[in-house]
Amino acid sequence: MATQSSSMHYRGMELLVSYHQNPSVLVRNQLVRLNAGLVRKIAHRVSHQCAEPYEDLEQIGYLGLIRAIERFQPSQGCAFSSFAVPYIRGEMLHFLRDKGSSVKIPRRWRELQTRGERVRETLTQSLGRVPTDAEIAEQLLVSVEEWRQTKLATQNRMPLSLDALVSVQVDTPVTLGDTLVDHHYQSLQNVEEERQQLQQALSELEDKTRTVIESVFFNEIPRKEVAEQIGVSPMTVTRWIKRGIEQLVGGLQPSVTSTES
Repeated sequence: MATQSSSMHYRGMELLVSYHQNPSVLVRNQLVRLNAGLVRKIAHRVSHQCAEPYEDLEQIGYLGLIRAIERFQPSQGCAFSSFAVPYIRGEMLHFLRDKGSSVKIPRRWRELQTRGERVRETLTQSLGRVPTDAEIAEQLLVSVEEWRQTKLATQNRMPLSLDALVSVQVDTPVTLGDTLVDHHYQSLQNVEEERQQLQQALSELEDKTRTVIESVFFNEIPRKEVAEQIGVSPMTVTRWIKRGIEQLVGGLQPSVTSTES
């Protein structure tokens, strides 16, 4: 067994040196076949950590293997397997980042989905038509409900694009993003509306009352200092503030009532 492993290692290094000196598709394909087990091993490991089918990860892994073959320098003295693993795994992780779903599906459902697709293909060929959910579920030895839940979970695991077309209104396309409420923008709109209403109510107050309220509440000037600036007592300032607030509440009340209704 050790002799066979050493022979394969020697053969692999011989091919890597040959490819480095004279790159060719023939030699590269030989190297891919020789290191296919490495790709399968990593694909199995990654498939247990995500929702993607093993077969997809394996195919992506071969791209990483090819990149490693093209960039490997035999003169560096390191083992090719150690050099290739980061490329193979990195290609799979890059694929998962690009395609990754935000919803994790139970492993049983992922496996059931994979088996179900194979059963669908087999039944389509034998029946000459697309099989029903009941026929697929029967072959899988599961209930129709579980098979439908598996299909639905697979379909819904990928997030929808906000640019996805929802409808067309008067020759104008409406995307999913257009139908979503922007709560931040809505909050800013509400604040702006309230500010305008308050500004309107303030403009209807007597000049001295408005000045006192703006000085105390907006400019945060102490009441005693405001009283000194306009030449009245702090008690007078307090009375003007109380009266002004009552007038503001009365002026804003109709707007609040109409908004709630």
